[in-house]
Amino acid sequence: MATYSIDDLSRREILRMSAVLGLASAASTRLAIAQTAGQRTPEQILGPFFPLKALGRNADLTKVPGRPGRAAGLVLNVTGRVLDLKGEPVRHAKVEIWQANTHGRYTHPSDHNPAPLDPNFEGSALLTTDNDGRYRFKTIKPAAYPAGPNRMRPAHIHFQVSGRQDRLVTQMYFEGDPYLEPDRFFQTALEQKDLLVAKLLQPASEMEPDSKLVVFNIVLNAG
Repeated sequence: MATYSIDDLSRREILRMSAVLGLASAASTRLAIAQTAGQRTPEQILGPFFPLKALGRNADLTKVPGRPGRAAGLVLNVTGRVLDLKGEPVRHAKVEIWQANTHGRYTHPSDHNPAPLDPNFEGSALLTTDNDGRYRFKTIKPAAYPAGPNRMRPAHIHFQVSGRQDRLVTQMYFEGDPYLEPDRFFQTALEQKDLLVAKLLQPASEMEPDSKLVVFNIVLNAG
């Protein structure tokens, strides 16, 4: 899998994404932290489509190095913090992400969904949190996809987060998805389901006007 480093982003784009947490999403971030404080993020299944190749350190999943095009779909600016149960940041945590494309298909040989692949979207990355426990990446909103007869999996992004003492596999879902409540995996979170659901927020003025902002904090037991 090709590597696309955060170093390949322009200085202006890095500053724009940094400004999101400092300015435009400050209120949303405070609310998200307050909602998750003292509650470990619920576990979810790893699923059958974990990437087989080494994950690239991709900060921008909407582009594939060496290809001129851009991934189809709604652009998301995803950001958040990895925290412990005390609300302290988990520094230098490993954050692995993978997801389906805008058509609901994974770049994985075991995904037999007839939906089309996107040659400009590989859909996975390996990130590392900074000293504030923060991570960020740019991607597209995945689509729901069939998971059996008369069953659909809601749109989601997979996260596997490894701190110093704790490892968590979970999924981030999207508010308003009609397939959420019938989904048996989402229902395993019981009364903590809201901790897995993210809102699509309006972008900061520095962001692409047609994109959305998503704030998703992840809480480990001890970091």
